[in-house]
Formats: sequence, C-alpha cells, structure tokens
Amino acid sequence: MARDPALLTARLLADGYCIIPDLIAPELVALLDDELGARFATTPFCEGGFYGARTKRFGALLRRSRHAEQLVRHPLVLRIVEAALRPWCDRFALSLTQAVELHPGALAQYPHRDEDIYGGAKGEVEYQVNVIWPLTPFTAANGATMVWPHGDMEGTGIAAEMAPGSALLWLGSTLHGGGGNSTTGVRRGVIVGYCLGWLKPFENQWLVYPPEVAKHFNPELAALVGYAQHRPNLGNVEGQCPTILFRDDTIDGLAATDALRSDQAEALAGYVAEQEAARRGPPAG
Repeated sequence: MARDPALLTARLLADGYCIIPDLIAPELVALLDDELGARFATTPFCEGGFYGARTKRFGALLRRSRHAEQLVRHPLVLRIVEAALRPWCDRFALSLTQAVELHPGALAQYPHRDEDIYGGAKGEVEYQVNVIWPLTPFTAANGATMVWPHGDMEGTGIAAEMAPGSALLWLGSTLHGGGGNSTTGVRRGVIVGYCLGWLKPFENQWLVYPPEVAKHFNPELAALVGYAQHRPNLGNVEGQCPTILFRDDTIDGLAATDALRSDQAEALAGYVAEQEAARRGPPAG
C-alpha cells in the first residue's frame, strides 16, 4: 500500500487522512529547510488565536524556494488528489503553499475543517485535499497535526507523528488542527493545498504569481497555479486561455474561443449543425 495510489486514495476517502512515509529524500528536505530558514527568521509571529501567537507562517513558496515545486508537483500526491477531487471538477488547482513554524509554548490550534472557508453544501462534495510535509520531526509533544478520523471531537484525536520526508494528506472535510508545542524546539512544516478548479483558492495565486512570474514556470505548474481554463470557459482572459498573458503585450483584438468539455462540444456541434441545415432549407430536387 505504501506507494499504491488507488489504495492510498481509498484510505484517504475512508478515514479522511493518510500518512505516506519516506516520500521525498532527506536531502531535499534539508535543501528546502535551508532555503526557507532566512525567511522564517525574519517573519513575525502570527496575530490571532487561529493562526497562533507562537506560530510563524508565510506563503508564496514557489517564489521563495526552487525546491518547492517538487512538493507541489509530486507525482504520487497529484495522482491521489486527482482521484479524490475529479468527480467534482474538470481540473483541480493549487490553493496554497505555506511554511509553518510552531515555537515552544504554541497552543493547540482550534480543531477545524478547511472546507468551511466555502459556503457550499457540506457532506456532498469534497472541496480540497491538503498535504503537510514535515521539515523537522513531528511528534505529539512538539505539535504534530491532530486529526479526528470520524469528525467527532468527543472521539480520540490522532497525532500525525512523522519524520521529515513523509507526508500527511487530509480532506477538506476532515476535522484537524495543529497540536501544541510543549518542547524547547521548533516544529517546521510546509503545507500544500489543492482545491476544485472552479473554487477561489485560499491564497490568491494570480497576485502571488502574476504573469511575469508564472510565465517562467513549467507549463504544468502554471496550469496548476491557475493559468488554465476550467471548462466550460471559466477563468478566461478575453475568451482565451490566461496563458495568453505570457505571450502578448496586449489583450485587445482577441477572438473569444470556446473551451468546452468533450460532451459539451459534441452536443453543441449537433445543435449548430441542425440550425445550419434548417437555414439552408431542403435540398434542391
């Protein structure tokens, strides 16, 4: 099961979370931690009880580390996210990247469901899959993420203890929260979130990665960030794929062009053909 995407997806959907050990090399974790270290040092503590007064957080990791893309586009993670979310969307999208550092004395985070940022129906749709990658060991004592598999705070929460290189995946519908840090060291991790492609992402990707930044991304990464249409036609720029902003200095004079699912395109073709045939009239005889 350790690397079987179907079994891991089944576990994620059944329990609301799954842990995959040894998913990336320790060397990559060390490089990422080193690149983010200076930013952690200069980042102030959060304000507010939810983010945590003894916690540091910052986003835009694709601009801060050349190694962050390897987490965002990890092939196994993307296959699981695809399987979990595609029943409700044409494509999924990156919702956030965030580095988190819990300092000694950090209180446990309020248990919550990430899907509550959206106003849609609950229990019918999965809106998100989120992943946390430890940069330091996650233990029950230093604030490992707590999950409640069956969504009931009266039940026993599980501390997702993991070594760096592992990953915890959880659904937007899963009750969870960061644990409290009762140790003398910090707990560091990176959160990568994915959402249905027709939703507004948690982190405003187009402002964090404007066209002048995103045009240098791998095309698959740019699409994941949001430079792609969600068929039919959602997220267009003058009726074009937003990647037009990577190539042209102006968006004037563009022809709006359909971006439809195959079933929609087929139905539309038949509808148009019927009208054109009616307009031509019966064949001359």
